[in-house]
Amino acid sequence: MKVIKAPRILLPNHSINLQKWSVIACDQFTSEPEYWQQLSDFVGNSPSTLHMIFPEVYLGKNEDEIIKSINQNMLQYFQKSYFVDEGECFVLIDRKTQFKEQRLGLVMSIDLDAYDYSEKSNSYIRATEKTVISRIPPRVKIRKDAIFEIPHVQLLMDDRDQHIIENLYLNRSKYQELYNFDLNMNGGHLKGYKITDTALIISDLEKLIKDNLLFIVGDGNHSLATAKACWEMIKTSLNTSEIQTHPSRYAMVELINIHDNGLEFEPIHRVLFDVKDDFLQGLIPLASGDSNCFVYRKNTGKIPFPLTNNAPEAIRLVQDYIDQYITVHKDVVVDYVHGEDSLISICQKHPTAIGITLPPIDKSDIFEYVAHFGVLPRKSFSMGEASEKRYYLECRKIK
Repeated sequence: MKVIKAPRILLPNHSINLQKWSVIACDQFTSEPEYWQQLSDFVGNSPSTLHMIFPEVYLGKNEDEIIKSINQNMLQYFQKSYFVDEGECFVLIDRKTQFKEQRLGLVMSIDLDAYDYSEKSNSYIRATEKTVISRIPPRVKIRKDAIFEIPHVQLLMDDRDQHIIENLYLNRSKYQELYNFDLNMNGGHLKGYKITDTALIISDLEKLIKDNLLFIVGDGNHSLATAKACWEMIKTSLNTSEIQTHPSRYAMVELINIHDNGLEFEPIHRVLFDVKDDFLQGLIPLASGDSNCFVYRKNTGKIPFPLTNNAPEAIRLVQDYIDQYITVHKDVVVDYVHGEDSLISICQKHPTAIGITLPPIDKSDIFEYVAHFGVLPRKSFSMGEASEKRYYLECRKIK
């Protein structure tokens, strides 16, 4: 089975301001509307991926109008010829963030028939975290009528010898530079190089298959699950030949080596809003171990909350308790936050909020964990800080 394909990539033409075009993944800063307002003020009416995505901070607010606007903007951008067709290629990504000097990636497409997000999947491409099925339908409403996909999905590979993407970077002088610019909102700097000779790279990547596993999803699992759901619906109306070539069979992603020196796994913390005191009464007994976690409330500050150093088990314990609590307390809202500073800032603005920090997962263990035990609890880890998430840039037609 061919898992990997060179996508036909569309980039904004040279008249477009890339600093305004490229914005961060829609599922970041979900409790910080001021971030998205500042970004919107910066972008204004300029052509931008901001006008073709649905920032999750606005979920539940005028959703149908926003989705209609997204599809209209995509059509308008296409009709105005804002894009340059780069043809079938990979893009080598060189990203500098405010925390890391360099993180390398490779933009490519994967076959959605090789991906399965179920908890006991045996597919070549698997989820790392539990997929929340209820989060897929709202995303399907956007993708099913979209002309383009603009991915923020990041896959991970286990290239311990660092000989694939890293060697491409060493030979970057052979490739055409597609872009080189500063990202907005403290996102760092981005360079991209066009690679048209992809057959040998694909062959090298597919040699990494171990235990029937090739890639795992590092970021954007629900977006990839949405692409899968849309493809399964489309597939039912196609004949055998059409199934092989339909553009929706594939999803564009950025591939990152889990051993990249610029990639760090950060914990994802929890913030609950409108919580009663009984929440803490049930939470505190879960504390055991010697991790440096804490619970935070505005009126009490930090309360030590040591958890087991078995990070997956610690996350599972806390998430299971939260899930049980919100089943009974329907008014409580949960958000998932990157960084202790953001958690504290959010709780200080909301007197009824409680923040819980969680321990980090060791990235070197994750492939073996997924291969042998299946998915982790949802929102178990983050690939870097929030501002280090993928910025939208490359597009691909899916109609």
